[in-house]
Formats: sequence, C-alpha cells, structure tokens
Amino acid sequence: MNSGRTVFSQVLDHLPWYEFQKCVARYRGDYQQKNFSCWDQFLAMSFAQLTYRESLRDIEACLRSMSGKLYHVGFRGRVARTTLADTNESRDWRIYADFAQVLIRIARPLYARDPIGVELDQSLYALDSTTIDLCLSLFAWARFRKHKAAVKMHTLLDLHGNIPTFIRITEGRVHDVNILDEILPEAGAFYVMDRGYIDFERLYVFTLCTAFFVVRTKENILLQRRYSHPVDPSTGVRSDHTVILTAIDSAKAYPDPLRRVSYFDAETRQRLKFLTNNFVLPALTIAQIYKCRWQVELFFKWIKQHLRIKAFYGTSENAVKTQIWIAVSVYVLVAIVRKRLGLEASLYQILQVLSVTLFEKTPILRALQASDSESDLLDVGNQLILFDF
Repeated sequence: MNSGRTVFSQVLDHLPWYEFQKCVARYRGDYQQKNFSCWDQFLAMSFAQLTYRESLRDIEACLRSMSGKLYHVGFRGRVARTTLADTNESRDWRIYADFAQVLIRIARPLYARDPIGVELDQSLYALDSTTIDLCLSLFAWARFRKHKAAVKMHTLLDLHGNIPTFIRITEGRVHDVNILDEILPEAGAFYVMDRGYIDFERLYVFTLCTAFFVVRTKENILLQRRYSHPVDPSTGVRSDHTVILTAIDSAKAYPDPLRRVSYFDAETRQRLKFLTNNFVLPALTIAQIYKCRWQVELFFKWIKQHLRIKAFYGTSENAVKTQIWIAVSVYVLVAIVRKRLGLEASLYQILQVLSVTLFEKTPILRALQASDSESDLLDVGNQLILFDF
C-alpha cells in the first residue's frame, strides 16, 4: 500500500499558507463560517481548474469519489454544490485577488532572467484586455450591449515568463484607456500597448515617471516632424523622426517631443508606425518591442483554452471574479512549480499531467518529469509553444 502524499498535496506545498490566512483575515472571510472555510473553497475551485470540471455538480461528484483522500489534501469541510455555490456568491472575491498578487510576487523573480525576444536590459510589460462574453439573461449586471453581456479582463503582462502583474476585471463597456489611471509606471521600464491606449495626458504620466512606452499610432494624430534620423532600410525600418504634437489639446496634454518610427513588416506586408518617448534605443529595437506585444494576446488565448474562465459556476459578479482570480492563482502556481522543480515541460503539458494524476500518491517529480519525454503530450502548433522555454 502506497502511504505517500498525493500529487495535489505536493503542489499545494508551494502555496504560502500564512499569506493566505492574512488575506482571509483582511476581509473576515471565515467569520461565522465553521463548515466550509475559505481554504476549502480555494481547494475545491483549484481542483475544478486543474481537472477541467464543467459544473458545481461535477465538482461535487468528483470530490466525493475521492472522499478518503480529501482530509489529507487539506479539506476540512464537506464539499456540497449548494455550499460551494453560496460561498462563491457571498464570500469576498478580494481574498483571492490579494492571494493571487502574493503568488505573482513569488513567481516574478523566478522568471526574471527568462528571454523576452528582444535585447533589452529593462523590464518589458505588455498591456491589453480580453472580452469574456456572457449571457445577458443570466448576467444582467454585466450588460455590454443591447442583447449582450460581457466582462473585460485588463492585464499587464510581465514578458519575463509571461506573468500577469496587474489584472482588473470590469464590465465590458469600460474603455481600455481608463485602465492607465490605475497603473503606477515603474521607472526605467518599457510598456507596450496597442493604439486603443492612446491618450496623451495619460501617456505623459509615463514620461513624468521616467518610464517608456511604445504604442502604435493612429492616422488622425496631427504631428510635425522636427528631425530625421538615418535608418537602414534593409532592416525594415523606413523612417525615424523626432516629432511634436500640433493639435492644441494634444500638445497641451503632452508638451514634450515624441519619436515616430515607421517599420515595414515583410511577413504581413504592412507598414506600421509607432510612437515612443525613448530616443536612445535603435529604431529596429523599438519595432521589435512592439512585436512582443503579441505575447499578451497569446496569454489570453492560452488561459481561455486551458483554464475555466469562459464558463462560470455562478452568475453573480462576486462569483465570476472569484472564479477568474482563482484561475489566475492556479496559472501562477503551476508556473512557480515548474520553475522550482526545474521542469522542461510547458505549462500546458504540466496541466495535462496534473489533470489525471492529481490524487495519485506518487512523487510529484516522477509524475511531471515523465511529461518531458512523452510525445503524446507535446503541444500542437496552435497550443501556444510560446510557453516552452
């Protein structure tokens, strides 16, 4: 008889229990809750993420089939779908949002030396959002359009390891540019954004904080060229200009010069123009930095494919945010496990192995290292090989 610990229990060893309790105490999450604690809720929802459960009934049935092992994993309360539904509806989602930030602070140093696809000594962040469609009749609080409901997941992604450093979940009608008000720029870091984030008053905050931005410009922005700099057309760079804004409101909001780089992408046959407040890096590097923005799009695609953030177990705003934040926590936890154990497998491969071995009593390294050599677990072309480092 194998008396070892389950894989699930070994994965949970990488969670900072004391920090979790601090988050619970901050919002009094366990106040007058004796039968089903915040930890029980987190374990049940994490189990659902790792094993791709479809519903609360599915979660209940699967966990009850493992009833003999639940106590040793950490469950103390009885898992019932009604109890889980009630806690998702009523227990403060900020508990899990704060805990996700704790895990992010642990994960980022582990990936600080990972390559980002461009020669850059400074930190590089990509900012974007993804829309998660909802049924209006069930999620009336998230009205987006006349016959549609949605929430937006605004994310600032650290491209060293693709770790989300800032996440804000809003109604679908909140414009992307408003999120710039909630971001405190890091001095010396680069922020890459699409043209939906062009607001010169907000972008000037980056300059005042000695941070740099690279954003794709719009055709209707009025600019006047002040200086032209030499370029090498063979690299794809077509022009490199120092410019100033000429529209009265724009010039008042951003009085300093800007740099406009024009680049021809041979693969897509598109000519792209970027604005930045950095005048030191080569023009080609500015274009390469913007190209890295695509990684945040791949991040959104990846979590929608491999985590449960498109179909929800509850319909209230609290339940939706709780589920998304626990999904983010699971993503970051798996990233931490991968780095601490020195695994070569991608996050996708690790999740696939965990989904079928979670309650097996085997050393976690034996279970996960096997995935490095299993050809049947290799990602197909559209499964984000981005996460294979």
